[in-house]
Amino acid sequence: MDIKLQIIIAVIIFLVLIFIINMIRKGQLVLKYALTWILVGVGILILDLFPNLISGIASLMGVGQPINILFFFGFCFALLLIFVLTVTVSKMSIQIKDLAQQIALNNQSNEKTKNS
Repeated sequence: MDIKLQIIIAVIIFLVLIFIINMIRKGQLVLKYALTWILVGVGILILDLFPNLISGIASLMGVGQPINILFFFGFCFALLLIFVLTVTVSKMSIQIKDLAQQIALNNQSNEKTKNS
């Protein structure tokens, strides 16, 4: 890989990491979810700084082209992220249903108290 391209990628990754950290600091992003993106950014930065590492991983796994292993890792990451977000949405859906039921019971109790 060309050194100029490596430098450009490294600068972009640093800027993205700074942006993510700034969003955490401002409270716009929860650290729990941002850690995934920080780890991915650090992983890409490591692969950018040591390009022979991905070739070694590809040959170790028996993959002919190193770019294919990157696509595979990206696909696995996307699947993992979708699964985690699905679990989170499911938990929040249950919490919303429980809260709506509690509010309805409280409203019903308040109406009975007013009418008595």
